[in-house]
Amino acid sequence: MGTSVAVVGASGTMGQLFTRLIDETSDFEVIARLDSSSALEEMDGADIVVDVTAPAVSQKVVSHAIRSGANVLVGTSGWSRDRLATLRTELAEVDTGVIIIPNFSLGSVLGTTLATIAGRFFDSIEIVEAHRATKVDSPSGTAVRTAELIGEARAGLGPVEAPHTDQRARGQQVSSIPIHSLRLDGVVARQEVLFGGTGETLSITHNTIDARSYEQGILLALDAARTATGLTVGLENLMDLGITPA
Repeated sequence: MGTSVAVVGASGTMGQLFTRLIDETSDFEVIARLDSSSALEEMDGADIVVDVTAPAVSQKVVSHAIRSGANVLVGTSGWSRDRLATLRTELAEVDTGVIIIPNFSLGSVLGTTLATIAGRFFDSIEIVEAHRATKVDSPSGTAVRTAELIGEARAGLGPVEAPHTDQRARGQQVSSIPIHSLRLDGVVARQEVLFGGTGETLSITHNTIDARSYEQGILLALDAARTATGLTVGLENLMDLGITPA
């Protein structure tokens, strides 16, 4: 028998993708599929709990999984810095690990990494992200993560230039970077980070065309979740990017 996995949110799009991938490999075995009507205790006994639920319930799911002794892989967005701080406190009292992945696409991670590098060289930066019309949260977890990493890379350089932030159409600021969210039918996921400088602009764009783009990242994260300790945020920390993170 492979590593046992409980998938919470199994009836959703990502939950179905996870269960299919796990069923196709001999390394893991799904022992519980939980949906909105399931009791959280149904996940107890799993080696790994996968959380692909919704921002409103993700924190409760993860807390229960930690108390049950499982390692956790989170593919749900909405994990703010305050939530992460609370989670670090919880993990300090147990011998388990949590991996939070805002985006399982390798291309998206590479796009964010390139944007983080570029962020140190431009003072005018904005993010435009688009997802399916049914996505309940905005801005996306990927956009928030990108803005936060750029902000960390710019430590000591000051905030970016973001004029007229009092106007609602200027987007939501994260680490002083305006983020503009689109929710449209026919879209899977798209993110563009735009940089403005004297006499030039630069844009770094990633498009998700099909959910299959998540598969390699999911398998990578599942493998890492087996031995995870403490808190890991971001697929880039599981990939060999050949560079030192900012």
